[in-house]
This record gives sequence, C-alpha cells and structure tokens, in this order.
Amino acid sequence: MKIIKKILLIILVLIVVAAISLFAYIFHLKPRYEGKIELKNLQKETSVYFDDFGIPHIYADSEKDAMTALGYVHAQDRLWQMELLRRIAPGRLSEIFGAVALKNDMFFSGIGIEEASAKAIAKLDKNSPGYQLTLAYLDGINQYLEEGVTPIEFTLIGVKKEKFTIKDVYNIFGYMSFSFAMAQKTDPLLTEIRNKYGMQYLKDLGIEGEFNTTQIKSSKEIEAYAEIAKSVAALLDKSPIPPFVGSNSWIAGPNKTKNGKVIFANDPHIGFSQPATWYEAHIITPNHELYGCYLAGTPFPLLAHNRDYAYGLTMFENDDIDFYQEKDKPGDSSQYQTPTGFAKYESRRKTIRVKDTSDVVLTVKSSRHGPIMNNLLERLKNKNPVAMSWIYTQQPIRILDAVYGLSHAKSKSDFKKAVQLVAAPGLNVMYGDAKGNVAWWATGTLYKHNKGVNSFFILDGTTGKDDIAEYLDFSKNPSAENPKWGYVYSANNQPEAIDGYLYPGYYLPEDRAKRISTLMDKKSNWDKEEISKMIYDNTSDVAVEVTRNLISNIDFNSISSKEKEAVNVLKSWKGTTNLEDLGPTIYNKWIYLYLKNTFEDEMGADNFNLFLGISVGKQVIAHQIKNENSVWWDNIKTKKVKETRKDIISKSFHETIASLQKQLGNTITDWKWGEVHTVEHEHPLGKVAVLRGLFNVGPFAAPGSNEVINNQFFGFNNEGKYYVKGGPSTRRVIDFSDIENSWSILPTGQSGNPFSKHYSDQAEMFNTGKFRKMKLNKEEIVKTSTKLILKPKF
Repeated sequence: MKIIKKILLIILVLIVVAAISLFAYIFHLKPRYEGKIELKNLQKETSVYFDDFGIPHIYADSEKDAMTALGYVHAQDRLWQMELLRRIAPGRLSEIFGAVALKNDMFFSGIGIEEASAKAIAKLDKNSPGYQLTLAYLDGINQYLEEGVTPIEFTLIGVKKEKFTIKDVYNIFGYMSFSFAMAQKTDPLLTEIRNKYGMQYLKDLGIEGEFNTTQIKSSKEIEAYAEIAKSVAALLDKSPIPPFVGSNSWIAGPNKTKNGKVIFANDPHIGFSQPATWYEAHIITPNHELYGCYLAGTPFPLLAHNRDYAYGLTMFENDDIDFYQEKDKPGDSSQYQTPTGFAKYESRRKTIRVKDTSDVVLTVKSSRHGPIMNNLLERLKNKNPVAMSWIYTQQPIRILDAVYGLSHAKSKSDFKKAVQLVAAPGLNVMYGDAKGNVAWWATGTLYKHNKGVNSFFILDGTTGKDDIAEYLDFSKNPSAENPKWGYVYSANNQPEAIDGYLYPGYYLPEDRAKRISTLMDKKSNWDKEEISKMIYDNTSDVAVEVTRNLISNIDFNSISSKEKEAVNVLKSWKGTTNLEDLGPTIYNKWIYLYLKNTFEDEMGADNFNLFLGISVGKQVIAHQIKNENSVWWDNIKTKKVKETRKDIISKSFHETIASLQKQLGNTITDWKWGEVHTVEHEHPLGKVAVLRGLFNVGPFAAPGSNEVINNQFFGFNNEGKYYVKGGPSTRRVIDFSDIENSWSILPTGQSGNPFSKHYSDQAEMFNTGKFRKMKLNKEEIVKTSTKLILKPKF
C-alpha cells in the first residue's frame, strides 16, 4: 500500500512539474508589452505604449529610432507571418512545409518576382530617407530574431532563422501585386470557351464592359487553356497567405457631412487568415506622426492617417497581365518565332530546396513577352508554350519610394506625386484631408493594344500585332479630385471612360458601388456614427431585383405549398443578409443551382467551379438572367430538347426547395442565414485537427454576403454551407472633425502570437459591426496602456 501511495505521489509531482513547466513555457512565449529592453543602434530611449488592444504607440526622438522600435515590436507579434510572406515570391515554402508546397514554389519562383526585386534594389538611392528608414525597420526585426522569443510555429515546423533583408521587403510587395491580378484566372478560361463554342457564348458574359453601368465618375487553336486558370486559382486558394480580392472606400467631403469636415471610410477585402493581414502601429516623433496599417515585413503603411490627412486603397481590377501563345521553331524547342524571325528563349535555372527530400532544379524559359508557363504549371506540360506578360516585372519598380511618399506627404500635391510611382499593382488610392480635400487616383502603368485585339483572350505571340501598342501617360488614369457631387468612392467597379476609352479589367458586380452611391446621394449630413453603420451594411438592392426576375419565371400552378411559402419569403425580402434572415438562404441556393444548370453543361465541372470565382461569373448573375434568348439556357447534353429560361429557372427553384428541406428541415423559419453562413479564421497550422483549437479563431455565424458592403464572400458548393473565405481586412472610419476619436477594427486581433491576449480579442466585435478607437491623444494613450521602454545598447 505504501508503495502504491509513493508511486501515486511521484506521478502527482510529475504532473504538477509538467503543468508548471508548460505554464512557464507558454508565459515565456508571450509578447512583452512592458518592462525594459536594450536595442543596438538606438540613439535615444524610446517608449512604446501598448494600448488596451495591443496597438503600439511609439514615441521616439527620431524617425530612425521609431522605425527600429517598429521593426522589433512588429516582429514580436508577427514574425511567423513575416516568415511566410517573404518566402512565397522566391519559392521557398517547400523548405519549411516540404513537397506539399512544391507546386506553389515552382510557379512563383518562375514568374520573376525575385529577379525583378533584385533589379529594383540595385537602382535604389541608398542615401534616400526611405531606404535608410527601411534599414532601421529591418534592424529592429533582426534584433528580435536574434534575441527575442522563438515563435511556436518555428519550433513545431523547424524553421531556421535567417536575417531579413530589403529584398524580402520587395518580394512581399511583389506577391501582393500578383495576388491583386485577375487575368491569370480569367483570360485562359474565356479563350477556351471562345475556341470551343464561339463568340456568341461570350456575349452574355459582359466581357466588353457592358454590365458595368454603375461607373466610378471619372489563329484559333483548340487547347486546354483553362488549365492555366485552374492551376493558378488552386495555388492562390491554397496559399498560406491569402490574396487581395476587392474593397470599398468612400470619402465624404465637407458639403456632405454634418460637421463640415471630411469623413473617410475604407475596408479593403482580403482573404481571411490568422493572423489577420494588417498590423496597426502609431509612430510619434518631433517631426512626424502617423497611425498606419502595415503588411508583415514592410516598413511603411498602405493604409494610414494623422491629423492632416488619411489614405487607403481598393483594388482597381485593371488588366495588367497578358498571355501569349508562342510557337517553337520546328525541331528546335530552344527557339521561338518572333516578327523578325526565330529567337532564342532566355533560360535560367532555379534550385528549390524541399524539406526532407532532394532539391528540385527548375529551368525557366522566357520569351520576349515573359516567362513560359508550361514548366511552372503541372497541367500545362507537353502543350504549346504560353508566356505571361506582367507589367510589374517589366516596368521599373519604385514601390518603396511610393509607399514612403504616401506616408510622408505634406500636401495633396505631394501625395499625388507618390501615387504616380506605382506601375503595378492597379489600385484606387483614396485620399481625404483636414483642409476639406477628397480625391482618388488609379495607380498603374496602363496600356493599349491595337484596335481589335481583345486582351481577355490568349494572344498571338508570333506576329507582333497583339503586342502592347501604347503606354498611357498617368494623366489618362481614372481619377477624381474634389468633384462637384461632394464625395469620391470605389468598390472595384468600372471607372468611366477617359477620352472615350473604357479601360479593360476584371471589375466586380455593381452591387456595392450602386449601394454606396445610392446611400451617399440621399443625404448631405453624414456623421461618423452613420458612416460606421454604412460600412457594416448588409443589404443588396441588386439581389432584390434579381429575385424579382427569378420569381417571374416560375409557373405558380406547378409549385407546392412549401414552395409557395418560400416564394412569399423572397417577395417580402429586402435584400438583407443578417443572421436571422431567411431570404439569403433561399436566394443563394437558387442562384447557385441556376448557374449550375445554365453553365456547367458547356463548361464541365472544373471550369464551372473556376467560373464561379472570377469577376465574369459574379457579374453575369444580374444580367444573363434577363436575356430570354441566351444560348446558355439550352442544355447541350439533352440532344432532343431545347431548354428555355423558364425551364432552367423553374427546375433550379424546385431543386432549391428540395435541397434546403433535406439540409435544414421542412420548417422554413429554421432556414436562417446564420445557420449556413459561417466564418473561421484559419492559421496554416490550424488545418491539423489537434492544433485547430490553439491556432484558429472561430467559427462564428456571419452576417453579410457576397457583394454587399459588408462583403463576407464565399464560394458556392453542393453542400449548401457558405464558408466565408474573406472580407473586410479592417474597417476604418476617420472623422476630421474629431480626429482623436476615429475608429477601426481588425477581423481577429493585433497579435499573431496565439498566447497573446490580443490574438483574437477583436473577433466578436468585428463580427457584430463594432469598433474601437484609433488613439492619437497621448494623455489617453498613457492612461490605457502598458509601457515598454527600449533603451540604447552600447
């Protein structure tokens, strides 16, 4: 008996020791939000106040000291995210994840971001303030890397620490630029449809911009081209760092607000992840103050404000990638046809290191248009060569000068000069200031092809006739400055024509743009509270119109009592997508089945699923349904029957109700939107079941939907569950009549450290449309913060 008691006591002691050790380890891993730390290269003591949501407010004697401090505190909260982001563009994910990331690495290492970064860095003015401040920021990151706590992800995966360099900064911006682009998902699919069925099938898809009615004021070879689109879409969807997708922004000028001051609103749409995209930080020096949202591993914010001005962005959605079909010389695949004869492909070799297995040596061929995709995408091997022409890697990259200029502008004129430095990606850069100015400018080096060349298709690379014919001066970029209607806005919709030229792009449906402009036009006494409700608006006026069109095509004599009940729900639905609403559950299932029954027979299952995720597939919903004579209505698989619009829409409605009854039961009042529309913010390691609870945030029932202002977007599926892929990466409302009380919110939290109290402390607030203060008042900051002192280390 005594022996058993001793054994039990020993076991108990071991359990206690293990628990204490685990607690000590977890405590050790937490970020430091108070105390004192010595840093090299600081000139003077710097104070960092972490407020009640973990936002650092950095008070420094010089901007260089502030940037070193920023790099340090950014790294302690987001080092894992920085590590992932810097590895994507050069193709280095396989080093830490193994062969599962090899396809991703082969593609990104081949498209030339890393090489373009090296060229841009070689041309930098090493004495410029932007360059010097970037080095200070990187110094802060690297000091944390050397002396700070190792993130748990590094330990679990076995990541070897390496110093961050300015090349990492450029590679991060390069990945961001590529993820903005849509041509790689769209052009190959449209080319395949054209080649297979002819141009008649594309007329209903609005590829000439005819669907974009709400505009921002201002040789055919049959081949599986869609394999390019499917491959790239799959890579981006599975990437551990999600792509940029859309965005809203509107800025009310003095004549549109109650207090006669500018109110600025912005919510960039990005795929959800954990940690979330933006890291907020507030820098205060004797000569500079800025409250900004930073991408991991980058020194200057893309979204920011101070007491003088505010800026943000949405995606322009312009076309800045073209694909060219090249033609090899017969019997010699090292040469290809050009307008002046045959030329040698350029060739470079890249080694991709793969964890726990042998390295992969990749040979990348490039034509005069750009890298050949065939060796970079598995599905394209043994097909005719297709080159990718991308403005980002072809034009001078001045992104560092641009973001430094945006964050240090002294006037609207200064700011506009910085905007002009961005060749790619295409952005709508939004601006408002304390003097009452409101403006937006589209960035990007825009260009034209020869008349008759449609850049939505794979182009002919052999003759030169499909090459870029003209680069446009920045003065031709869409823009608006202090317009007479009193506000500016952007929701990824088509800008008005400039000199009669409607710039081609992959613009999103007009739903959000129409809602924003309709609301803004209605009144001229906006305040911060009303703008904050608008940024969380869950209503689609377009969906109401589409619903009416759907219902008008039903034969009411052939529907059941349960189906009539569903129709009555839709008739009274106001287009809202709140958790308790029944309408969006019925509507979205009906939309999915209408699209499936209309387009899948021609496209096939894979191409149809790709189609659902691109701008063309989203735009078609409100327009193709109006065309009774659309060629798409007929199901090509039913040879002796020609289906009509009524046939397809009625069939889809019957299937909708039957499917929802099976999924959610026979009681329609149980078909609530919150039952089927959910969000979970996934960490890359959260895909492992045992780690999900530690790393992921959620799931939550989510209001909002595709293409409402509160754009919580999802993909359609047979299951009838709408898993939110992304949405507002932040919501900001900046009121120049009360600048110290402007508002923001992040989807999860400020910290990327799962043991920090700020890992997920904003998630429920975000999901319910609440905000927190972006503090500028020092007295308030000091009272509500912990203090970390950074001292010079000599």
